Amino acid sequence: MAGNTTGGGSQPASLATHERRALPAVFTRWWHALRELYARPSSALGTTLVLVFLAMALFGPLIAPYSATEQISGAARQAPSVQHLFGTDHLGRDVFSRVVLGARDILALAGLGTLFAVVIGTLIGLFSAYRGGLTDEVTFRFFDSLLALPALLLALLVLGVVGPSRNSVLVVLVIVYVPIVARVVRSVVLSTKQKGYVEAARLQGESTASIVRRDIFPSVTPALTVEAGLRFSYAIFLVASLGFLGVGVQPPNPDWGLMVSQARPYVSLTPWALYFPAAAIALLVIGVNLAADGLKRVMLPGREV
Repeated sequence: MAGNTTGGGSQPASLATHERRALPAVFTRWWHALRELYARPSSALGTTLVLVFLAMALFGPLIAPYSATEQISGAARQAPSVQHLFGTDHLGRDVFSRVVLGARDILALAGLGTLFAVVIGTLIGLFSAYRGGLTDEVTFRFFDSLLALPALLLALLVLGVVGPSRNSVLVVLVIVYVPIVARVVRSVVLSTKQKGYVEAARLQGESTASIVRRDIFPSVTPALTVEAGLRFSYAIFLVASLGFLGVGVQPPNPDWGLMVSQARPYVSLTPWALYFPAAAIALLVIGVNLAADGLKRVMLPGREV
């Protein structure tokens, strides 16, 4: 009895110790990746830009001196100054506040859309490619037909059916990027499932879910991480483009693309109301792209960038 009690008590303790060791290991890997990103000037610049915009998104209400929709009495069309760093637009709204508060909207929308697309695309790519056969062929021929259309055109077609709104933009991002993510995952799975250790697991009678999760998914992770970074970059640009065209996020939200569209008729009077949100879009997209290139060097060191 004493021996059983000792053995039963040691197992939870051992499990807890393993979990404590696993958690620092995760942080260690991410810390190593961050150090590698800062080892090159280009990826260091990109990572810094992304972190700055993330800080804006997180702490925007504390940074912005005005709300996004506040119309300041007697302050319309004011040039950049100490009181209004980015000036005011034709309605008297503080452009700096709208740019800062708009960071949360565009990052949250692009981030959620990318996350859903990566999760769904990964699941489809993993199980469809592993099983193969007719289902795999039909699925990816359908995805090929979607990829034949430019992303913006496909987005406009979907929005024409469901109507413009924040949720509609989220659906568009998923529809546009799931096929791309699924194809990336599928290409890795097709080469990995022929490996000896996968065949051995199959012969031992392990379930499909177990083989995919333990033996195949770890091989997919590096390419998937890089692809997620690239999709995030394109998602930011697509959200801004839809806002500019007036079919994405609707007023009075401080969407950067929408801000550019609203400021365009008044560019001769308030050019700063157009230039600053446009610069924010450009800097964020450049930052994410540079960071994604650096992440590719870290995660896929054998491939050219």
